[in-house]
Amino acid sequence: MLTTALFSCKDNSTFTISGIVTNASKNPVVYLQQPDTTGQYKTIDSVKLSADGDFKFKKHTPYANLYRLKIDTIQIDLAAQNGDAIDIHDNLAVKGTTYTISGSDASKSIQNFNRLAKHFDGINSGLAAEFQAKSQVNPKSVDSLTKALMPAYLKNQADFGHQALMFVKNNQQSLAGFYAASMLDPVKFETPLINYAEGINADLLKNPLVKKFEVAMEAAKPLSVGHAAPDFNINDIEGKPVKLSDYKGKWIMIDFWASWCVPCRQENPNVLKQYQNFHGKGFNVLGISLDKDKAAWEKAVKDDHLVWTQSSDLNSFQGSTEQLYHIQAIPSNFIIDPQGKIAAKNIRGTDLEDFLNKTLK
Repeated sequence: MLTTALFSCKDNSTFTISGIVTNASKNPVVYLQQPDTTGQYKTIDSVKLSADGDFKFKKHTPYANLYRLKIDTIQIDLAAQNGDAIDIHDNLAVKGTTYTISGSDASKSIQNFNRLAKHFDGINSGLAAEFQAKSQVNPKSVDSLTKALMPAYLKNQADFGHQALMFVKNNQQSLAGFYAASMLDPVKFETPLINYAEGINADLLKNPLVKKFEVAMEAAKPLSVGHAAPDFNINDIEGKPVKLSDYKGKWIMIDFWASWCVPCRQENPNVLKQYQNFHGKGFNVLGISLDKDKAAWEKAVKDDHLVWTQSSDLNSFQGSTEQLYHIQAIPSNFIIDPQGKIAAKNIRGTDLEDFLNKTLK
């Protein structure tokens, strides 16, 4: 009995990733990668497949971590911790995430998430192919095609976001949950990602990438929806001081933009339209330009017919207001309610109109 016990003891100081790969290229190499502190995957080991397609890695990790296998043109994302014995079987002649995996529940969950993401990517690819094909036949139909196909695209994006957030919630204490969370837009999904970060357990936080994510979400929290918008003092286009508190008791959108920002200039007509439609119902806008050239700023205001108050530190992203609101990209906006709390962030196009319709009835 003692001999049996000794030989059945599990090695909790290392983990193994092994498997069989069929229909690979001639003399294939399996690369084992792991993310660095920036999230970029780097090769940490490699091994040639045997004549029978076998491979094996044996490693030690101080914390549960994400890994990636690259074989020919395919990749398999995994999660591993010491004590795991992960076994993978894959037939490269069959496309898709069809490999079988055992020995790691988190890795199996990651496979399921990638299947989910691939499904929605396929819908987007189909819409893009339809747009491309029809616009080539009739180049003048670009605008009408965009209008016709955009609702389906936006619905698909929304459906994926909903499914991804459900996955994150159901895998809260697993690296699979973090894997999925890291795929989501931190701007669009800021509030649910902050909520997710607050519930990450101590074991997962031993992983530097997870800890970095938690710190980033904690830093974003004071400027997230539901929190009080910080007051500021800035000069308008005529050099007169403007404060956010001047708009206390009113709905106000702080609109960060610049004359040199193409997406900002493309969005300006929509902001103007919404201002004209909803200003009478209490909607106000305060423009904050990241321009350094005042003449270019003034010209853009005139050319785009921006009739609301315009202001600027004339110091690009280094302006005091931009720093206060952690502006790292534009266009960017914050909608503040009459109580001075952030009600929405970074909503543009039809989303802005929908928000105003629901809020300013």
